Amino acid sequence: MAQIFGPKANGITQIVLVTAALLAAVAVILLVVLPRSSWATLVGRAPQQPVPFSHQHHVAGLGLDCRYCHTGVEDSAFAGLPPTETCMTCHSQIWTNADLLAPIRDSFTDRQPVAWQRVNNLPDYVFFNHAIHVNNGVGCVSCHGRIDRMPLTARGAPLTMQWCLDCHRAPGPNLRPPEAITRMDWQPETDRRELAEYLLDAYDIPHADRLTDCYVCHR
Repeated sequence: MAQIFGPKANGITQIVLVTAALLAAVAVILLVVLPRSSWATLVGRAPQQPVPFSHQHHVAGLGLDCRYCHTGVEDSAFAGLPPTETCMTCHSQIWTNADLLAPIRDSFTDRQPVAWQRVNNLPDYVFFNHAIHVNNGVGCVSCHGRIDRMPLTARGAPLTMQWCLDCHRAPGPNLRPPEAITRMDWQPETDRRELAEYLLDAYDIPHADRLTDCYVCHR
């Protein structure tokens, strides 16, 4: 009786099994690891802008407060981008002929806004209110990273659902007193755990468990 499997059958079977295992590993990477990687979340990536604005120069170098340009951080759902008039407050006096700032001067002359590219952009199905976070003790650095160290503005956090939920489940560690909201280098002078408990009470956030209810972010 002839053999059903030839001499090479074992070798072929091993190759098939190893290939299947490799494909399964690749699938896990594509489905689980890749969506959380900086390649997918764009963390650390700075989009090309009409003007290479440097937060490092303006914040760390010149000492500008975030609220000088982003006037809506405390009372609006959106932080907002500064109008060209804000830029020209200084640049009508300094760097007046710099080629780098030609788009700013053209915007001011033509009364057309500069076409800045958004760095942080959430899906339309996500409800986010900037003022609520700022007025409840969440500092700029928690979401935007050390913006004062960025020559070009890049995304500082993944902004994924998991990332938001991690903070909503335990907001205490990200809270800071009102006077430290925009300070990039702020560090607590007391025990962080004690400060977190104090700030949760001071900001009247007694039911942090409710912050993970679906309606909080999806309305």
